[in-house]
Amino acid sequence: MFDFANQAYTLLIITVVFGEMFTTVIVGDRGDDFRLANLLWSFALAMSFLLVVLTGPLCGAVMDYRAEKKRFLFVSYLATVATSAMLYFVEPGYVVLGLILIIISNYSYSMGESFIASFLPELGPPEKLGSISGFGWALGYIGGMVAAGFTLLVLGETTAENFERIRWVGPFAAGFFLIAAIPTFLWLKERGQPHPVSASFTQIAWQRVSSTMHELRRFRDLGLFLISVMFSMAGVYIIITFAFIYGAQVVGWDSTTRNLMFVIVQITAAIGALGFGVIQDRIGTRVTYLMTLVMWVLAVLAIWATPELTAWLNNSFGLDWQAQDLFLYVGCLAGLSLGSSQSASRVLVGLFSPQQKSAEFFGFWGLANKVAGVVGIIGIGLLQAVVGLQASVLLCAAFFIIAILICLGVNQARGQQVARDWEQSES
Repeated sequence: MFDFANQAYTLLIITVVFGEMFTTVIVGDRGDDFRLANLLWSFALAMSFLLVVLTGPLCGAVMDYRAEKKRFLFVSYLATVATSAMLYFVEPGYVVLGLILIIISNYSYSMGESFIASFLPELGPPEKLGSISGFGWALGYIGGMVAAGFTLLVLGETTAENFERIRWVGPFAAGFFLIAAIPTFLWLKERGQPHPVSASFTQIAWQRVSSTMHELRRFRDLGLFLISVMFSMAGVYIIITFAFIYGAQVVGWDSTTRNLMFVIVQITAAIGALGFGVIQDRIGTRVTYLMTLVMWVLAVLAIWATPELTAWLNNSFGLDWQAQDLFLYVGCLAGLSLGSSQSASRVLVGLFSPQQKSAEFFGFWGLANKVAGVVGIIGIGLLQAVVGLQASVLLCAAFFIIAILICLGVNQARGQQVARDWEQSES
């Protein structure tokens, strides 16, 4: 249910509505094809991810030590809700206020993403975690479709003329998240046992993180996989952050196509998460993860080539397509890749993590994700300022290819055995 609830934030604020509104309405064109606006948007998200990098593993260490994962999750949830609601006050020209609220809200959301993931190893046996995680991701995309579908139908287009209505996207996302996450805090159990406090939380955090950094030599496959995740998520974050901005600025879609693209991506992402969740329980999570990265490379190449490929199809087959028509088919492939790759990533970290250190290891997973966010989003922000948004999207393909090459060195069976051996030695 937390996956169901928090998609209202990531879709409405980061991907579909507020990101486009910030670049095209709050900041505006200013005669540079939105390059300044895109760069400022990249800066805000990168700053929020950098804060996660600095604090995520420390929070994870304290959560494991004190068995307070649920309490930390609750704080991040309230902070996300409050700052999302305050986005209502960001008007055209209020660029600094918008940047501050996006940095705080995305930081809170991203921390909560790591906190909720740390519960995964406790929710079932290792051989079922793929299905469980896939179901969670699929339910998340259904939640996102409900939240964003209502918003797009009721609040209308992301234009300056419609600003007085579309500005309610922040309060609506906050309200949806606030209500839909209530079952999590009513029924999710904290299963860990707290250790006695023998030092300050800061000292405890640094001691445990230092110990884990030393022990990561033992968890070789986890460490190697986290490096792969860092590169793959750099590509994913670029797609999540700029896909709808790309549609508006490069493809030139209309509001009907934008809404249809949203529905297509949500449905295919849910199908991908569920389908590949079952597949990874049968053929292995690592193999499934590699398959999704290959799909991502193909999807990025299709995104980049959409305008030119549309013109070629029209000339070769006498069609009368617009780029936005072909872009809908590309969205199907991107959606399948989106749900399946993130679910597989979360599962493999869970399989490589001893339960007593799950929050801490998922803190490092969150760190890898957000380092990826910083590198990817700042990278494309600077690159698009020089060569434009269409050409710079190829950076995603490079990230996915590097992730594939690194993951080839990961051994899933060995990584799981190391986690079991650590648990036995501690018990």
